[in-house]
Amino acid sequence: MNNREMYFLKSPWTWKELVKLLILVLVIVPIFIEYQLKEYLLSVLQNDLYSGTLIGLIMSIIFMFGLYFIALRPNNLSWKEVGLVRFSTNYWKAIIGWTFVLIVISIAMVVVMEILLGVGPENSKTDSLQSRMTLLNFLIGFVSAAIISPLYEEIFYRGFLYRFLRSKFGIPISILGSSFIFMIVHIPTFNTLPINLVSGLIFAWTYEKSGSIVPAIIIHGIFNGIAVILTALG
Repeated sequence: MNNREMYFLKSPWTWKELVKLLILVLVIVPIFIEYQLKEYLLSVLQNDLYSGTLIGLIMSIIFMFGLYFIALRPNNLSWKEVGLVRFSTNYWKAIIGWTFVLIVISIAMVVVMEILLGVGPENSKTDSLQSRMTLLNFLIGFVSAAIISPLYEEIFYRGFLYRFLRSKFGIPISILGSSFIFMIVHIPTFNTLPINLVSGLIFAWTYEKSGSIVPAIIIHGIFNGIAVILTALG
């Protein structure tokens, strides 16, 4: 049994830390940040893109501080425990491959949903960017989607959540469980939920195989970055 397998077999956290962080992510953030604070910022800024981006930045800070003060610092742990470590250079081929797979699957899903359900890829985020397309707004949207979101989401949903579940339930249940939670937190952008689920599966798998969340961050960032570019061009 190699070091990577040993790493996933035992988690340094208990159910207590998991419950606290899930309450933060699934209850406190949605109610007080994504709903109440967002409504206030929207009334002040009068701009969906700016208020949404600011909310994303605030969420990233809350996620990281929550993870640090609940799961890492009390146990004298470093960020290495949530997968922020180097990965083998040989894994770059897998990163390229999985990025291509995710793009192809996502395009297929968008086409199928549009044909069968009449649901297109547009949502409030894409509409906001397209309606106010300037270089500044594009850069704001790109940095938010391709850098900030992949970083904190992978650290939390894969680095912490997947590793914890993996130590308790094994690979299949943990990949599905962490990906399902990753999907539901993206409500109310319902048309992206199937893609969120599939991407969560891929990100968790790359973490499992590489022992690092960096490949997932890279794939996540490239995928989101391409989505922003296509939105801008559309």
